[in-house]
Amino acid sequence: MGLHAWSSAHYVIPLPEGHRFPIAKYALLRDAVLAEGIVRPEALHDPARAPLEDIARVHDTAYIERLLHGTMPSAEQRTLGFPWSEHLVERSLRASGGTLEAATHALDVGIAMNLAGGTHHAFATHGEGFCVLNDVAIATAALRAQGRITRVAIIDLDVHQGNGTHALFAGDDAAFTFSMHGRRNYPFRKVAGRLDVELEDGTGDSEYLERLGDVLPSVLAESRPDLVFYLAGADPHEGDTLGRLKLTFDGLMRRDAMVLDAVRSVGVPVAIAIAGGYGRDIHDTVRVHANTARIARDFLG
Repeated sequence: MGLHAWSSAHYVIPLPEGHRFPIAKYALLRDAVLAEGIVRPEALHDPARAPLEDIARVHDTAYIERLLHGTMPSAEQRTLGFPWSEHLVERSLRASGGTLEAATHALDVGIAMNLAGGTHHAFATHGEGFCVLNDVAIATAALRAQGRITRVAIIDLDVHQGNGTHALFAGDDAAFTFSMHGRRNYPFRKVAGRLDVELEDGTGDSEYLERLGDVLPSVLAESRPDLVFYLAGADPHEGDTLGRLKLTFDGLMRRDAMVLDAVRSVGVPVAIAIAGGYGRDIHDTVRVHANTARIARDFLG
């Protein structure tokens, strides 16, 4: 059967010289999973745009209008971290569509992956931290509206707390938001989720995996999800410029295997998004994400 994945790498944002967002990683990741045989060419999909009706289930109309029509004030663009462009709109719609399509496919086969997404700093009324639309919230709302799921668990292992996701699901008893992230890292004003595990700067493989292993069973037992979203951030890697943690390539592979094994043990489908990664060497970031895809493929048998 093989792993099915969605790539929005064709949709590139024009960014100023020296901008810290690694837009090139998406094309490099697409090329890597194909070259290494992790995803077959026929199983690598170009995502459709997320439907506006599904985006509107999550984001305020005024924000959607500013985004679509390019009327975002300069201060809002600075908070977002991107200059507005039609390319930004197209990419955001496609990346969110990739998570929705991956989640839909995962419900049928068990695992699927978006080679983008994990835009967990996007709130109902605005984007921030390089996150325009909250893809996981959009996919959840769409699949609930279709009657395909009710309960979700979000396992967010990006090094930065998923503040937007936590805010969007606050008070939603059928959504369990779990984030394990750097205590002293962005965002500096955290939003409480259902479970937050905060890590000190310099945390390495052993402590990270021990703490993750301690909580994963209870996350899944308490959430009783119909679907799990896994944000497999590359930014806990020791070579990441924004991460502050010290996980190795091996440690991150063990992390991915631990999450997928725990989810498989309770018989729940999982949709993976790659979230962040800002390696000093972009190829290190791509390697972490490609390893996640390889482990997901192996779980399909």
